[in-house]
Parts: sequence; structure tokens; C-alpha cells
Amino acid sequence: MADLMDQRERVAAIFDRAAESYDRVGVDMFQPIAARLVEELQPKVGERVVDMGCGRGAALFPLAAAVGPTGHATGLDLAPRMVAAAAAEAAQAGVAVEVVVGDAQEPDLPEQSFDALASSLVLFFLPDPEAALRAWRMLLVDGARIAVSTFGSYGTAWEAVDAVFGPYLPPGMRDARTSGKSGPFASDAGVERLLSDAGFADVRTVRDSVPVRFDDADHWHRWTMSTGQRFMWELVPEGERAAVRARGSAAAEDTRQHNADGRIGFDQQVRYTLGRR
Repeated sequence: MADLMDQRERVAAIFDRAAESYDRVGVDMFQPIAARLVEELQPKVGERVVDMGCGRGAALFPLAAAVGPTGHATGLDLAPRMVAAAAAEAAQAGVAVEVVVGDAQEPDLPEQSFDALASSLVLFFLPDPEAALRAWRMLLVDGARIAVSTFGSYGTAWEAVDAVFGPYLPPGMRDARTSGKSGPFASDAGVERLLSDAGFADVRTVRDSVPVRFDDADHWHRWTMSTGQRFMWELVPEGERAAVRARGSAAAEDTRQHNADGRIGFDQQVRYTLGRR
């Protein structure tokens, strides 16, 4: 139990520190992934929807727009600064949402209160994904829909960039984007099995690819500091960060030759897994 709490505290802390710049450094990744997730979930006017691990609202705001003023959109996130940022942006934009601090592993929300549930790029961060899915199912009314997005592969060229962090990572620690190399997140069938074992029916998968591009190596570095990869930088001793950054930047520059547009970056495969209570 202590290990699970430690993991939750680490995740909350890292995203709190990244909250100010999260999804705000000019890289089109989280927004298009969330938009496709909402499209697949097909929220309807008047429905009650919930976004598990809502971050700064990439999926929550489109959900709120879809259900309209007669519906209700709730966002839950473990990081208080993420919640504060999402709430502030919603208020500024005039978007009617409810954003609360909470644990997606064990959400403190009323049972059978939602018609649809979305969770974009969150499930692989949770200590026990199947238990979380069972808890999420309890929040849904009969016939309600669920849609979760997880990462697929992102090509071999970019692996050299991520490899610069390898010597500093604790055993078993994986970046969210590389969690798909083993375990349930390694295949469509693995993630589908998580949902089926949690009690969801009509489980299926839709796939997409999102081109993730950077202006230059400095842009890549700013992006890593605005995401969960920030934790990897924090594991690198301060005196070694400049050298690690230089190696990572060189590896990033090398990816230009692999991309038809000649830019730095990778093509991220994304898996959308859908089901019904």
C-alpha cells in the first residue's frame, strides 16, 4: 500500500511542477489525441460525462462543448495545480465544467452518475489499471460508454533520444510513451483485456498516428520539461544534465533524416480503446 501511495504522490508532484507549461509549449500532441478520443466517445447533448486525469482540459473542454448547457462535464486530476489551471482557463473561456482534485485510481465520485467516461493518456500511470477500470465502471450507468487512449509505438529513430535517460532511471521505471513495449499496454489485445476483465462489454480498438514535431533541440527540451519526462531530468544529477541534454539534442537532430518534412520529431501511434458498461 505504501508503494502505491508513493507512486501517486510522485505522479501528482511531477505534474504539479509541470502544470504551468503543460501542453503550452507549441507541440501538437495532447490536443489532437484528446480530440480524437472525444470523437470516438461520441458525447451527446445533455449527457453527464467525466474525464479521468483531465490535466489542463484537452479532453474536458471538448466534452463540455459536446454535452452543451443541458449536460454536465466533470474533470478529475491528482495534481492540484493542474486542476487550478484547468478551472482558471475554463472560467476565462466561459466553459461550464466542474474540475476537482481526485485520484483516478480510486475516484471519490458518486456511483452510476455518468453516461460517458473519457481518459486520455492516463491509464498507464496508475498503480493498478484494472482496479481503476473496475472503479470507473461503477461510476457509469448501464449502457454508458468508456474511451481511453494509450500510446503505441513511435518508431526506432526516436529511441536514441529517450535512451539518454536510461542510465539514470530506477529499475522498472518507464516513460509513459515507452510503456507499450511489455505488459498490457504492448498490444491492442492487452488493453482490450484490461477493459474486458474490468467488466466492460463491446470492447474494441481504433488506431491513429499523430506527428509530434519540434522547431529545434531547445524546443524538444522545453517540451520534456512540460510533460511527465520532467521527472527523468530530475533524476539526472545536476552536474551531468548539460552533457545529457547535448547527447539528447544530437540524437534529436538526427531524426530529421527520417522524417519526410525534415523536422525533428517522431510519429506517435495512439490506441483508442472503447467499451460499454
